[in-house]
Amino acid sequence: MTHDAELEKGGGLLANKLLWLVVGAAVFALVGFVLPTPQSVVDVVEKYGFAKKMMEWGVAHNPIEAAHKTMIVLGIIPMAVIFFATEAIPIGLTGILMPTLAYFLHLLPKKMIGKTFAGDAPMFLLGVLAMGVVVVEVGFHKRLASWLLGWTKGFYVPIFVLCISMAVVGSFISAHAMCAFMTPVMMAVYYGAVTANSSPGQVRHDPDLAKFLLFSLCFALNVGGVGSPAAGGRNVIMMGFWSDYKVPMDFFTWMKYGMPIVPILGIVVAVYMILVFGRKVKTRDLTPGLAAIKEETRAMGKMAYPELVTCAMLLLILGLWIFGGEELGLGGPSLLALAIPVVFRITDWRKILNGISWDAWFMYCGALTLGALLKETGAALWLAKASLGILNEIDMGQGLGLWIGLSTLSGIITNFMSDAGTTALLGPIVIPMGIMTDVPGEPWAVGLAVAFATSFAHVLIVGTPNNAIVYGLGTYPDTGERAIHPMDFVKYGFVLFILSLVVVWLVGFMGVFKLVGFPEGILDTARQAMQSIR
Repeated sequence: MTHDAELEKGGGLLANKLLWLVVGAAVFALVGFVLPTPQSVVDVVEKYGFAKKMMEWGVAHNPIEAAHKTMIVLGIIPMAVIFFATEAIPIGLTGILMPTLAYFLHLLPKKMIGKTFAGDAPMFLLGVLAMGVVVVEVGFHKRLASWLLGWTKGFYVPIFVLCISMAVVGSFISAHAMCAFMTPVMMAVYYGAVTANSSPGQVRHDPDLAKFLLFSLCFALNVGGVGSPAAGGRNVIMMGFWSDYKVPMDFFTWMKYGMPIVPILGIVVAVYMILVFGRKVKTRDLTPGLAAIKEETRAMGKMAYPELVTCAMLLLILGLWIFGGEELGLGGPSLLALAIPVVFRITDWRKILNGISWDAWFMYCGALTLGALLKETGAALWLAKASLGILNEIDMGQGLGLWIGLSTLSGIITNFMSDAGTTALLGPIVIPMGIMTDVPGEPWAVGLAVAFATSFAHVLIVGTPNNAIVYGLGTYPDTGERAIHPMDFVKYGFVLFILSLVVVWLVGFMGVFKLVGFPEGILDTARQAMQSIR
């Protein structure tokens, strides 16, 4: 069965795009314009300065109007989730819808809306998508596949090697970069495997195998964020909050708490993917595909000029990401992937433009706009405080219960806005909460609980650039059609999201926290710092 047939088979309720378009629009209208604004929203907007800020920007004239703008944002959230998950309208168009609503409903200043499409993060993703196009165009992905997985055989061994190694590597090197390098590799392995199992001259596609490989890569890289501060900005942000309370944590101390969990999470990803796809996958031996890639690599001979330039470009960009500092950010080095291939004449400019998944880019930029709306209007803070109130009501206000509740809340929020944004939002709220519980180990424990869970953005395509990258670059080599659909993230990511949290609860909170322990006196030091801040 070709992948086209597989797509046609997926009908039913989810395929009724008009229905979901109406449902999404109706929910938006109901929450944003029909339901009365709760007093709790007004209180949050006024108490925490959001109303004052919006009045200074000229987007609201009084606290009541500011709170209504917050309600509109709360209405956008479910509509965006419905549209992103069901593709009621093209996913790139849903991304464009976010700033369009922000402009026409005057939810944020014009300059701030524009920054969500032209800031560091959009430029980073644009460069990463271009990088993937160039890697495939010059054939370097086949050589990467041969180097990384060529020594493995069978079906299970390559997957366990992939998931564990990517989880560990993702703890130290940009997971987004690895995702861009490895997605074409996964599709090369896929195409080699299905070609080896097809009749001469006809490729029998195995869509479940493509999803199996791509999601294994994506989810393994996601969970690697737990391991060290180098995994992402959200971890560094949390370390900054601890420093504000005079209880700083160093790099290797973080690793003592996070790194033991990473290989276990990698194994869980591998086992889960095998259980989900094991019976569906028709091509159950990757050895022919890997062997075919190795043979192609041998036939290619030594690295030619285009490959050498591509390899040098990847190393240069990776080095600038690691050592370039805040001045360069991630976006500056990434844009070299657009310029270097053209300047050094290894590929054509139009091929890069045609190869970039603009749907994925517009989708991610729209997600950044949504994140800015959540943060700047107070909608995210209101949701966080409402959730924390529920935790207190069900007696999960301290210790293990609090860590479980906060990690769950953090994991949910990070599927809607950036991991760094989630940490920046929750950090100032949860650290004082942890200190006030008088539980030894605070505020490190609550901070780690929040930061760890921001690595589990498995459920929505907008949750992390990794998801957008595998969606954009994960295309069938012969047809160029996408192997993954947005609803697949909900379908396969939700259960893994729960499993990832459970692993952190059992291995991290109930295991590592007890075995490693926490330094004596950090609670008293943080309490004194909090009192001085007040």
